[in-house]
Amino acid sequence: MNYRHAFHAGNFADAHKHLTLLALIDAMKRKDAPFVLLDTHAGAGLYDLFGGEARRTGEWQDGIGRLFAETRAPSLARAYLNQVRALNPDGRLRIYPGSPALAAATLRAQDRLILCELEPGALSALKQVIKTPGTAIHRRDGWEALGALLPPREAKRGVVLIDPPFEAANELDRLADALAATHKRWPQGVLAAWYPIKDRPPIDRFLRKLQQAGLPDLLVSELCIHSPITGVRLNGSGMVIINTPWKLDEDLREATGWLHDHLRQTAEAPWRVEMPDTAP
Repeated sequence: MNYRHAFHAGNFADAHKHLTLLALIDAMKRKDAPFVLLDTHAGAGLYDLFGGEARRTGEWQDGIGRLFAETRAPSLARAYLNQVRALNPDGRLRIYPGSPALAAATLRAQDRLILCELEPGALSALKQVIKTPGTAIHRRDGWEALGALLPPREAKRGVVLIDPPFEAANELDRLADALAATHKRWPQGVLAAWYPIKDRPPIDRFLRKLQQAGLPDLLVSELCIHSPITGVRLNGSGMVIINTPWKLDEDLREATGWLHDHLRQTAEAPWRVEMPDTAP
């Protein structure tokens, strides 16, 4: 599966992933101490939904397109929608923020943002979009950055977002190994990773591998818009978090349920936000 950001900007998976990211940042901001956020596969930062790549798939219409005009939403969803609306002040949805833009607009002055992107075109666009003082932008492979840049020197606290393109068949195994290795290197770090859901068996094996590795305070958040048993398309979006901040599961449960109500396309499409005792 190829999950290049520009083709899928603003789709249901982005809504799920980005709402979860903002919830994580809010949870970290409950303490005054600074923290670092490392985005390993940052992308271009902003996306034109009328541009060639996003227009070719039109996936945003079943994601942010269904949410943009909503006036009643849980607080986490409102925060997410307000950021998107701020980029579209005329009230017409066209520009969609990627995770770097969302993070840059949300972090405090004492916090630090580290962005990694390897593709030259996306990197050039990212540098034009993100100019927040103190932000470090690297032309670097995101997988390699986990070993090279962690633990961060700037602060003891931090969040890592791993959002790979899933171009290789073994990407889930690679992700599980990377999470285990990164936790071993930086035990106090909050690790968050996105994964695509096409069918259940590979996802269940991936999550069992994380549990068998003994990763602490594991949270699984999944949003499906189709039944995840067809295996032929992107049926759902998953986020796994290690060292889950206090009460994040409660906050995400309300917001993810709201997303599901607005985005699901079949009655059989499930969703869940669960801690380790109920995760597979």
